[in-house]
Amino acid sequence: MSTMVRTRPPANASQPAMPWLDHYPRGVDWHMPLKVAPLYQLLDDAVARFGGLTCTNFLGRTLTYAELGRQVEQATLGLQQLGVKKGTKVGLLLPNSPTFIVYFFAVLKAGGTVVNFNPLYTVAELSQQVKDSDTELMVTLDLKVLLDKVEALITAGCLQRAVVASFPALLPLAKATLFRLFRARELGNPAASPVREKLLLEAELMAASGQPDPVAIDPINDIAVLQYTGGTTGTPKGAMLSHANVYVNVQQVSATAPELEDGVERVFAVLPFFHVFALTVVMNLGIAHAAEIIIMPRFNLDEALKLIDKTRPTVLPGVPTLFNALLNHPKITNHDLSSLKFCLCGGAALPIEVKQRFEKVTGCNVVEGYGLSEASPVVTCNPIDGPVKAGSIGMPLAGTVVSLRDLADPTQEVPLGEKGEICVSGPQVMRGYYKRPKETADQMVGEFLRTGDVARMDADGFFFIEDRIKDLIISSGFNVYPRRVEEAIYEHPAVAEATVIGIRDKKRGEAPKAFVRLKEGMSATVEEMLEHLAARISKIEMPSQIEFRDELPKTMIGKLSKKELKAEEDEKARAPA
Repeated sequence: MSTMVRTRPPANASQPAMPWLDHYPRGVDWHMPLKVAPLYQLLDDAVARFGGLTCTNFLGRTLTYAELGRQVEQATLGLQQLGVKKGTKVGLLLPNSPTFIVYFFAVLKAGGTVVNFNPLYTVAELSQQVKDSDTELMVTLDLKVLLDKVEALITAGCLQRAVVASFPALLPLAKATLFRLFRARELGNPAASPVREKLLLEAELMAASGQPDPVAIDPINDIAVLQYTGGTTGTPKGAMLSHANVYVNVQQVSATAPELEDGVERVFAVLPFFHVFALTVVMNLGIAHAAEIIIMPRFNLDEALKLIDKTRPTVLPGVPTLFNALLNHPKITNHDLSSLKFCLCGGAALPIEVKQRFEKVTGCNVVEGYGLSEASPVVTCNPIDGPVKAGSIGMPLAGTVVSLRDLADPTQEVPLGEKGEICVSGPQVMRGYYKRPKETADQMVGEFLRTGDVARMDADGFFFIEDRIKDLIISSGFNVYPRRVEEAIYEHPAVAEATVIGIRDKKRGEAPKAFVRLKEGMSATVEEMLEHLAARISKIEMPSQIEFRDELPKTMIGKLSKKELKAEEDEKARAPA
């Protein structure tokens, strides 16, 4: 069952300026009606229309939409017989795999709520999230690195039970045989587990006979996904994303790319599905267009390029570090990327130099967008065929209003062209944080979601990120935005990656420090880098220190991470002189 909702500006007296309405891309309607339905209808529609087409391509083994749909129905029945019902929280501790897709939709069809877990989390981190989310059941694979963590959670008493699927069963027969022969040490043994009575093998769950019971879903209010995020405070909280939030956001993103053809596209899935960007823009967008989803369980640059050569994807969603890595591969010109129609970039700010060089080398447009977990996640996107404005995150998606608010008083809008906090209203904005009404209230100003990101808007309605509020460096009383310094560093021809944080400084209170990774085979000195920056940024923005490193810390999805660097510098500052 589905309904249509029409987009409209917020109903209040102080309606924000919306200049983007006069400059929207041709063929895209900000006022377009948006369909609201249970999220699993994306898959049901693809199965009904394109059942014979390939849905997943996993290390050489393919499943059609009809085959995957049957697995979802069988898993739904098994979950219901386990007691999964309306509102039951089911965790997915899985790498990218067909198993993730099957259980994501099976949980939703059973009426449950999916809780996404990062497979790289420690047991302590997983335990905190299991308890906070009230996760009752976990789905994982029999890979030892995952099974060991699930066993520890069950032994500690914070997790009741788990479903364990077979990793080798996902592979082509020859690869599965070789995996069991030569990589058996990477597999756990759930049949001999010390918590065996709390584990259900997938084969046992799939053996149930009958048909699953249909569950009535209220798309607006029923929660499809609990997506954990640090938000603007850094404290992990579960963003409650309703069926409608995610379903609508898929439509909004799809509307920005009208050339996507149902049943024709091939989406390269290297970003992890448990992250909200990949969940919407890779998995769900791919399924909405009945695309072939080419799945990598773990990113390896050389293997990714070989797979692109072999499978000829048409859409590549990624983060800046992915495009940077591809661009700096010494043999990039030996690989054929001509099948790509366009690349979608999110998760972090895309350096202008990286965008321009990637497009020149590949001939493929890199379209930058912006979002956050609390908005399912996409908020803005650049037009694919429209004007390109250097450094812009684009214009709001259909039905989305972005209002820039005063940093000292978020109830007040800033004048056009001035910096303000991005605040978002739209049908993709979360229902709130799970069990955290105060934090939810603090995150909202009226019907607008506060993002903690600072931007400005030009006269055409294009937005330009300046920085995150919490990343702001106050140096000698002046505001310094790390992104501005990073952009200047990226203009140096020897720089591969750069990130800037604020460190304690006796003279300036706080000062920027830059961490830089150079391109392979290239060199630069601190003096050369400072000379490079002198013509590009002000003295107050100049880093007090520049440190070259062989690698920079990154998050699971490949974003450069400042957290570890800040912790290192804080430890140095606390150490006795």
